[in-house]
Amino acid sequence: MAKSKKTAVELISLRCSGCDRRNYTTRKNRRNTQDKLELKKYCKWCKASTTHKEGKIK
Repeated sequence: MAKSKKTAVELISLRCSGCDRRNYTTRKNRRNTQDKLELKKYCKWCKASTTHKEGKIK
């Protein structure tokens, strides 16, 4: 099996702050944004726009 290379762009998941479900996945460039992402997105389980914070993909 081949090793994966560390690149500047990584896949992350966005977790709802209301219900703690992972609703979205996106890419993030680690060189440009070193802080954790925090976006306001729509959660279909909460049925409201809530803040979604960055989390790791398992």
